[in-house]
Amino acid sequence: MKNFNLILFITIALITSSCTKEARFTIQGTVTDAAKETLYLEVAGLEGDIPLDSIKLKEDGHFSFKAKKPEAPEFYRLRIKNKIINFAIDSTEVLSVNASFDRFSDQYEIEGSTNAQKIKELSLLQSNLQIEVNELMKKAKNFTITHDVLEDSINQLIKDYKDTVKLNYIYSAPNTTAAYFALFQKLNGYLIFDPLNSKDDVRCFAAVATSMNNYYPHADRSKNIYNIVIKGMRNTRTPKEKVIEIPEDKINETGLIDVNLRNMKGNRVKLSEQKGKVVLLDFTIYQSPNSTPHNYMLRDLYNQFSSQGFEIYQVSLDADEHYWKTIADNLPWICVRDENGVYSTAANLYNVTEIPSFFIINRQNELYKKGTDIKDLATEIKKIL
Repeated sequence: MKNFNLILFITIALITSSCTKEARFTIQGTVTDAAKETLYLEVAGLEGDIPLDSIKLKEDGHFSFKAKKPEAPEFYRLRIKNKIINFAIDSTEVLSVNASFDRFSDQYEIEGSTNAQKIKELSLLQSNLQIEVNELMKKAKNFTITHDVLEDSINQLIKDYKDTVKLNYIYSAPNTTAAYFALFQKLNGYLIFDPLNSKDDVRCFAAVATSMNNYYPHADRSKNIYNIVIKGMRNTRTPKEKVIEIPEDKINETGLIDVNLRNMKGNRVKLSEQKGKVVLLDFTIYQSPNSTPHNYMLRDLYNQFSSQGFEIYQVSLDADEHYWKTIADNLPWICVRDENGVYSTAANLYNVTEIPSFFIINRQNELYKKGTDIKDLATEIKKIL
């Protein structure tokens, strides 16, 4: 009888233990040539990267991490110094990773999850895109290609990249973590898919948001991407067609269409107030992947000519005010923002059909040339300084 009671007690204890045991996932593997390096396991959360665990690698390079299974799909990363491997977890998976220290981020093997394989493919695609863009920017700085060629080439690379990713990773399986991961990849620090200023990109976000809301309606990521879609739909809605009349106060005595917008301090700055200088009027969206090379070009011009009476009046059409302020804070020229975004009256008056677009204004406050008519911007500025 005592033995029966003991067996019954042990059985109950085991059942209770199995019921309360925390569900966990495992990621394990080997990193060669990384002895004494510290390998980190981090969760790539909405609010930033959070360390979960770490291990100092030995000569054999073996590692094994276990962590609590997330309630909804979540993104993680393995990191050594600034080298990163991204992956996602949505169950009690066991993932195996093998890599070398030198090629940790781009020549690793990952097994145990189809989504992990897809995320690897996306990471390599993005890395190759960044390399190609960097090469183009280097050529532009060395003056082996013109600014127009740079912009056209980058735009084509981005278009090809997005077409490939939309077809093979987003619309083909919008309910996967790989599709979600694809939406938030960056080029030059900017989102490649822009849900706040592009209708086509909003559709991509909406496809993934719908799937996530169906499977994980209470997850923070589901709510976040849903809010992004709503904001993007509002910002890119098609306005009712109307004839744009140029208000009299928008035209100064020389016939220049004036622009009067607020800078980061909230003060209004008029374009016409720059009379006496050669001004580059520039319409841009900072939250666009080609913004960085464009601003590099502008900075070179500004450094070269600002002491001779050259100014840049840059109009941001970004929907996100905080993002605009963060980027514009580092720029030395006049930065203003039109809160109407892509439906900016000023952009419409200047017939802006693509971003970025720019115009040269001479010292008499007269429109001298628009960007589409300029082959060499620096040469044109020199002519009228």
